[in-house]
Amino acid sequence: MSIDPLFSVPGDESNREVEIATDGVTIPWYAVHVRPHHEKTIARVLQNKGVEEYLPLYKERRRWSDRFVEAELPLFPGYVFCRLDWTLRILPVLTTPGVLRVLGVGRTPMPVDEQELQAVRLMVNSGLTLRPWPMPRIGEWVRIEHGPLAGVEGVLIGFKKQTRLVVSVTLMNRSVAAEIESGWARPVTRPRRRPMDIVRESPDSFDLRNAVS
Repeated sequence: MSIDPLFSVPGDESNREVEIATDGVTIPWYAVHVRPHHEKTIARVLQNKGVEEYLPLYKERRRWSDRFVEAELPLFPGYVFCRLDWTLRILPVLTTPGVLRVLGVGRTPMPVDEQELQAVRLMVNSGLTLRPWPMPRIGEWVRIEHGPLAGVEGVLIGFKKQTRLVVSVTLMNRSVAAEIESGWARPVTRPRRRPMDIVRESPDSFDLRNAVS
């Protein structure tokens, strides 16, 4: 069975869990680099073009004039995730104003780790307080046993008397932190690093224009 990998799904974008396949092969997600402060507009244009995109957001209170407002901001500024099959329709992405490039190694585009992206989705849907976070260099690897993030693994850190779980997207060298209860976490053995993980710690930018050259 062959299914067009580039399409939009109606309904709640934050809860999309669609299995997309071409001849039984799952179409991977890529991190598309876009113009800063234009993530929402570009994601909307991509969706209207039939591209399946994902833009994780978090809420932050900001002062505006004489009052505070709650703004929704990208968890990964300057990036939109897209499902892409490089053997099929690339032009809808390539011709989108504001799209710069897709992350990769050298001239080879690299997909985002599915488990890492799924962990980000769970954090966004959890209702917990989220923040963009630097890649952790130290910390205890844990699995969350209770609460809305049950089953998610990441690095447990302490920050200003709060406990936070940090989940990273290795290819992008960026992380997301969620405030949790310390009793939710159980220490586990950290997964062995794959050779590609080491490469992905210093990703290059793959220009989309090379894909059709």
